[in-house]
Amino acid sequence: MPNDLSPRLLRAFVAVAEELHFTRAAVRLYVAQQALSRDIRSLERELGAVLFVRSTRRVALTPEGERLLPYALRVLAAHDGLAAAFGRGAADEARPLAVDVAAPVSTGQRVLEAAREAAPGVEFVARYYSGLTAAAADILAGRIDVSFGRVAGLPRETLAGLEHDLVRYERVAVLLPQEHRLAGLSEVPLAALEGETLYAGAGNPDTAEWTSYAQALFAGRGIQLAAPFPKIEGEREFSRVVRGRGWSVLATTVFIGIEGMVLRPLTEPVPLSPVSVVWRRGLRHPGLTALREAARKPDGDEGWRLRPPGSWLPAPDEALHGP
Repeated sequence: MPNDLSPRLLRAFVAVAEELHFTRAAVRLYVAQQALSRDIRSLERELGAVLFVRSTRRVALTPEGERLLPYALRVLAAHDGLAAAFGRGAADEARPLAVDVAAPVSTGQRVLEAAREAAPGVEFVARYYSGLTAAAADILAGRIDVSFGRVAGLPRETLAGLEHDLVRYERVAVLLPQEHRLAGLSEVPLAALEGETLYAGAGNPDTAEWTSYAQALFAGRGIQLAAPFPKIEGEREFSRVVRGRGWSVLATTVFIGIEGMVLRPLTEPVPLSPVSVVWRRGLRHPGLTALREAARKPDGDEGWRLRPPGSWLPAPDEALHGP
């Protein structure tokens, strides 16, 4: 085992491991595909192991590649943290901060607006892509700086490269067609959903943390998770697909309005979805400071971090955020 592996080789490995596609990985790293392939071969020679199985149709990790990935992510997170602490200085702090807030109607958007008002000299650049699983990968790759979402649903090796603050417990709800038998209720008891099938992003790898939340919530309650469906891009397309298929949808009370559907909070128990602000470990930027401060302020006015009586969290969230 070499003692001086180049971070460049590890970064190349992680990009291919996450994309499972050499062309996409090369675009992500801004390098030629030949150079990327050369780096992977160099890393395999240094480790004395084959890391990928390649064919004309697919790329897959070997068992040795699977074993290397969590170590590589931790090494790169530490390397990036060191660079952030000592290598970038004032010039880095002056650059725009790239923030993924998932949707224009979201907790992240509200925090971003408050941070912009509190720090008018900082340039925040918003991105609107749903899913913390995808956003976390982008944070670790340096494509964005900050995102919001359910950190307990991330893989442990991903979480090792991130820092996070709890912002809010969003109340979980169900989005129902207006003609649904439960649409007339002001709140929907979970037991009333027995026998129902709800869409919760299955099939969309970008939102895996939300699908795993739904699986925990539905377990033992007779509620079915809708079968995997291709990733749905954009609010208009989401509305079209959901209404066309007659789906009910697991959501939160902070959600877009869809014509012909009603949003009803769930109760008995009251499921909560923790939303945290998430950033790359070691990041230093005045915009991040402003975001973290803005995320704390609503607590006094709206009780964002208060858990109501009879609330419920999945076990990983309980372990991470405490009672």
